[in-house]
Amino acid sequence: MQRTTVPAENRPGARWGWFLAWLAVGACLALGVAALLSVGVVLIALAVAAAVFLLRRGHRSAAAGGLAGLALPLFLLAYLNRGGPGTVCRTTAVAQTCTDEYAPVPFLAGGALLLAAGVLVFLLLDRRPGPAV
Repeated sequence: MQRTTVPAENRPGARWGWFLAWLAVGACLALGVAALLSVGVVLIALAVAAAVFLLRRGHRSAAAGGLAGLALPLFLLAYLNRGGPGTVCRTTAVAQTCTDEYAPVPFLAGGALLLAAGVLVFLLLDRRPGPAV
């Protein structure tokens, strides 16, 4: 009995794997820009190296995942500011700390918009007739 193998690029779930890889690249790039004064240069270099690798090996239409990856830091900001807007105080058994927080809704809306745009562009490019590479 002879086994036939299907290339990774042609399996249905493989395209979503490439999309998730690009999502990680976009998130790494966005975090690198946000943290430019500390570890940002390292994160940007890592994102560029991963992007070069993915462009050479991966599914081309999955690069839209990079756009969706830009949403992850926005979701993080929305989560960190979930008590805002205004001054939010947290009390423990030994101390009380107060911080000013932003409204989380603009970060959440921007993240949702970027995520939806990335997924939509990927689905549109993936359904386009022609070579899928």
